[in-house]
Amino acid sequence: MTDYQLIVTVAKDLADLIPVFFQNRKKEIATLRTALAAGDFEQLRQLGHRMKGVGNSYGFAAVSEIGKRVEDGARTGDKAAIDRCIAEYSDYLSKVQVVYE
Repeated sequence: MTDYQLIVTVAKDLADLIPVFFQNRKKEIATLRTALAAGDFEQLRQLGHRMKGVGNSYGFAAVSEIGKRVEDGARTGDKAAIDRCIAEYSDYLSKVQVVYE
């Protein structure tokens, strides 16, 4: 796994949105796994693209970086790379901590 920042500082005005952000990201993992099992590279590409945008919007650069790798893997049809990304994503979400400023 890449060494991602496991303590992320987020603006206080986003505090109410972060629990929903994490709920959606955890649902996204299940959707990624389902799409990978089905070999649905177009859905994987779209999910990766969305992850790229939403991660940085909330201050979670790792989500955006993993999303880019999912999107790239989907474009090349690299199931193994996408599978590794999903595992990293799940691990990251289980460990990341949020600090509000």
